[in-house]
Amino acid sequence: MSYTWFDLVGNLGVFLVVLAFYLLQTERLNSRDIRYSLLNLTGAILLLISLLVNWNLSSVIIELFWIAISLIGIVRHVSISKASKQKASTPKAPKPKESKPETGVVSTP
Repeated sequence: MSYTWFDLVGNLGVFLVVLAFYLLQTERLNSRDIRYSLLNLTGAILLLISLLVNWNLSSVIIELFWIAISLIGIVRHVSISKASKQKASTPKAPKPKESKPETGVVSTP
């Protein structure tokens, strides 16, 4: 058995997925951090590439789900970031002037 390029690619994918999980479990990375989703996405794509050479239907299916879920996380992160930036760049409306309460007393000169 020889060690080929697709074995290297697959092993790198495994390393990235396990690294993401390790960083999450040791609280060095938050699951909402885009780096977590990017590590999972990259790892899953690399594993999928290796599976194209060494076909295994069950593994391909789980990697496709892993990719889809990682993309959901990335899209959520990007949309939340855009919304935050838009909210921060929107000029604040001036505060309405306080009106003096009417006392019902009419002053005469």
